[in-house]
Amino acid sequence: MSEATQVRPTVQVEGGRLVGTIDHGVPAFLGIPYAAPPFGPNRMQPPQPAEPWDGERDATAYGPTAPKGDYPPQYAPLFPEITIPGEDVLNLNVWTPDPQATGLPVLVWIHGGSFMNGSGSVAAYRGSSFARDGVVCVTINYRLGAEGFLYLGDGVANVGLLDQIAALQWVQRNIAAFGGDPDRVTVAGESAGSMSITTLLAMPGARGLFRQAVLESGAAAHTLAPDVALTVSRFFAEALGVEPTREAITALPVDQVVAAASALVEEVQTAPDPAKWGSLALSLLPFAPVVDGDTLPEHPLDALAGGASSDVALLVGSNNDEARLFVVPNGAIDFIDEAVLTAAATGYGASDEAVATYRANRADAGHGDVMAAVVSDWFFRIPAIRVAEAHAGPTWMYRFDYWSPSFEGRLGACHATEVPFVFDTLDDVTAHPLIGTSPPQAVADTAHAAWVRFVADGDPGWPQYDTGARTTALIDEQLTVVDDPDGAEREVWTGRR
Repeated sequence: MSEATQVRPTVQVEGGRLVGTIDHGVPAFLGIPYAAPPFGPNRMQPPQPAEPWDGERDATAYGPTAPKGDYPPQYAPLFPEITIPGEDVLNLNVWTPDPQATGLPVLVWIHGGSFMNGSGSVAAYRGSSFARDGVVCVTINYRLGAEGFLYLGDGVANVGLLDQIAALQWVQRNIAAFGGDPDRVTVAGESAGSMSITTLLAMPGARGLFRQAVLESGAAAHTLAPDVALTVSRFFAEALGVEPTREAITALPVDQVVAAASALVEEVQTAPDPAKWGSLALSLLPFAPVVDGDTLPEHPLDALAGGASSDVALLVGSNNDEARLFVVPNGAIDFIDEAVLTAAATGYGASDEAVATYRANRADAGHGDVMAAVVSDWFFRIPAIRVAEAHAGPTWMYRFDYWSPSFEGRLGACHATEVPFVFDTLDDVTAHPLIGTSPPQAVADTAHAAWVRFVADGDPGWPQYDTGARTTALIDEQLTVVDDPDGAEREVWTGRR
């Protein structure tokens, strides 16, 4: 690139000309609208095309974030929330090695946050390290909470997922302007982002928009049936004091709807009454993809087993200590006794023999440690394995093992710890409460390189997964390949999860 391009990178996309910036040594174009603002007549409706602009559009700063509430207090220090006002919330960001290049591989990142929080502008998702290593990196926003995932049985559903599809369609039409190849798109995400992608694999509207997918700590197990989703909308409308219709809810201020959604999620996650919430008392995600029969014709796991997306290669995995995020920062791990462990395990369908299997592998562990291991598998590892088992196309499995020293060395390889290592954004100090103040570069080198290999070459560097060997890469300061790690614990969930 010329010196002028380095100082003032510009590209022409379908909406007009963009003027970007240089971020950590690579050209970046931030806050690009991929769809119209989802307010007014567009509110809680499928995304509409973005309006073009005259002249040059400044793309040097992140765009507005989708309306959302706050993380619970114990998680706020671990997941710094970005809030940027404005209505153009359906925007994306692009980091590229060289806008003048051609044929570069593309990574599109869909953020997590329980379908309630997050944005593409979170510092840990900075795409400069991928661009440094030859990958065009895109991060996106999509609608959250009730604005994106409230199901009312009225023919409109999953608009947050439709946002994601609109962003991927924009990438297909425009990524060549940034040097990317629309035929070499990998979509990746973590937690709710990964659950979203598992759903996209089963959505007719997403076919052909990506050829590979990375599923980090989120699979198909939390998709809602219509009756469960209608239960949510009924209680939600009652809390708002209106009828459970799209017209009545969109007549209310966005801030009021966001606050009510946050309150409902807090109730489900802190006082989950099974008599009221049914299966949500275990899954804890009242706003999530819904099998509506149209945008999502069938459950993603059934769709994959039937051959859906068999032409898409998958990299699937989870972290070794996922659930410690939910019991260490709030101190709950120290108050879990044998009775609580037994009751929780029973609720998740784990027998006494199953718990004994977990205990046998953790001779010095406390009751809370054992429960965290059981819940980690129920929520994350086993659903990821079920996706790998169902998928008919090429599949690789990983497990992230780096033990975070945070919270006096008790946090472990909990939920979301892999993200700064995958993005190689260890210089981002806002990630340090989660991963430690001196995170080892060797872990980032290992994880990031595997993701780059997969995005660029279609192979992360170890044998594919199958139900015979169940080959899995364990990611820490180095990569270790093993067959069927913790197989005895996997086996206890056969027929149960």
